Amino acid sequence: MSPEYFTSDIARHIWESRYRHRDGDVVHDRSVSDTWRRVARALADVEAHDRDAWADRFYHALEDFRFLPGGRILAGSGTDRRVTLFNCFVMGRVEDSLDGIFDALKEGAVTMQQGGGVGYDFSTLRPAGSRARSAGRISSGPVSFMEIWDTMCATLLSTGSRRGAMMATLRCDHPDIEAFIEAKHEEGSLRHFNLSVLITDAFMEAVHDDAAWPLVFPDGELDNGETGETIQRRWPGSKSPVPCRVFRRVAAREVWQRIMRATYDYAEPGVLFIDRINRLNNLRYREEISATNPCGEIPLPAYGACNLGSINLTRFVERPLRGDARFDRAGFEETVKVAVRMLDNVVDASQLPLPQQAAQARGSRRIGLGITGLADALIMLGHVYGGQPSLQFAHGIMQILCHTAYRTSIVIAREKGAFPFLEPAYADSEFVRGLPEDIQRGIREAGIRNSHLTAIAPTGTISLLANNISSGLEPVFDFSYQRRIMDEAGRSREYEITDYAYRLWQEQNGDQAPPPESFVDARNLDPETHLAMQAAIQPCVDNAISKTINVPENFAFERFKTLYQSAYEQGLKGCTTFRANPVTGEVLSSVKDSTLCCSIEREAD
Repeated sequence: MSPEYFTSDIARHIWESRYRHRDGDVVHDRSVSDTWRRVARALADVEAHDRDAWADRFYHALEDFRFLPGGRILAGSGTDRRVTLFNCFVMGRVEDSLDGIFDALKEGAVTMQQGGGVGYDFSTLRPAGSRARSAGRISSGPVSFMEIWDTMCATLLSTGSRRGAMMATLRCDHPDIEAFIEAKHEEGSLRHFNLSVLITDAFMEAVHDDAAWPLVFPDGELDNGETGETIQRRWPGSKSPVPCRVFRRVAAREVWQRIMRATYDYAEPGVLFIDRINRLNNLRYREEISATNPCGEIPLPAYGACNLGSINLTRFVERPLRGDARFDRAGFEETVKVAVRMLDNVVDASQLPLPQQAAQARGSRRIGLGITGLADALIMLGHVYGGQPSLQFAHGIMQILCHTAYRTSIVIAREKGAFPFLEPAYADSEFVRGLPEDIQRGIREAGIRNSHLTAIAPTGTISLLANNISSGLEPVFDFSYQRRIMDEAGRSREYEITDYAYRLWQEQNGDQAPPPESFVDARNLDPETHLAMQAAIQPCVDNAISKTINVPENFAFERFKTLYQSAYEQGLKGCTTFRANPVTGEVLSSVKDSTLCCSIEREAD
């Protein structure tokens, strides 16, 4: 008799509704063990030798939720369905023409239909009110065209496709930046988009200096009949700075204040520190990044794709909630090694919606391996989330993952070959230069299999699958709460949920025993504590981190408006905050509040 791995109703529901393989009435996965066997076998089939042995090793990594591949991998591997195993994409440049816009829309629809989330940079679209050089027509601006994407996403959802997720970015010097900042202030507007402003170092300097900030657009895309001042700017799609027409100048601090007020009032937009993202990109020598996947943990070039997976830290805590609790470092390292190989195999096992995406994925072989269950693991080890021991633990664990992943990728490169886009300049990239000497030497001698290896994803759904462990690096939201989930028929079902570590405490000590001080939830943490945790992990992440800084509803705006500035100063690549508000409501609801659950745009996998 196989063991029972599910200890919560919602975990079983998630498996049955999203990841269990069945064709109508024909059930292929009779248990979650069958799901793990299916995924392990499909990824092992990529191997040239010892497929049975690799299938067993892959299964062992998956068993009992030790390694949690991205949802597309769990749902699609070994099913023969026409779906992608990649969770996320950034689409190609949106050309500033009617044909270009609708070609980009079609590519996004095809990608989303096969299960991928998409990100777009809309900075290439002319500002509202400007004339095109060729047709002479007046543009309605990027925000108006984003509505078309939002409608497309909603239409796909109505046909039964996997729920949609999209990211939209716009440069901080685009003339329509103020409209973009305020685009989601009305309930129901652009609900399938996450929005992030591309923040440059020059803009942050202008904010610091209280300087005027020029809003510009490439002069070559505008009507010849219009004239005016031009300045040189690097623009998406251009390999070098191009003349950009200055539409007007605004106070940089006023734009920054608008961003702060908008995200305080309705949780949008986030910010991406785009110069830092590009400076730290391992493939800086061949690509320019101006967008990310929908939740922000993977900055990608045009048609870039990434497959994700997370190591469940709770499975490596021995003697949890006891005075002699310890972390199984050896077991963790071994699982990281196997997970890297599994995600690398996804690149070869997966279909991709578009040929451009296949070329990018197989040229760079990007993967995004991270952690989940961090907050529960901290509790089980007796650490308070945000305290100095917890920050040291989180940094140390992520450093082990990063270095082990890079060393493993070098080993695989010796066996199977390096990623095709590898050039000598890779070894001189800023992130790689910060790795231990043996890793740098290995890259120079043997190459490396994957251009990027680490990312922290939100892991919302797969963390529920693993019996409601804490998600990603987020603190525990609440130890008991209600969550509303849509079933396959589109009906809403509500579950009362108990956090994994809290349920373990109750099993060991009884329902009435007061938990120790390590049981701290998101509502009792300062936003600065969230930032500190993200900053502790960021140096070990070559992609990026998806992190929502939870902010109490009564948090003063004067204090709130320093958070993004602090994120920039602490070296983060981006930042997103969430404060309960009348437009977006609450992400989740506690049992005592008995309201609704998470919104579409806050789901990740």
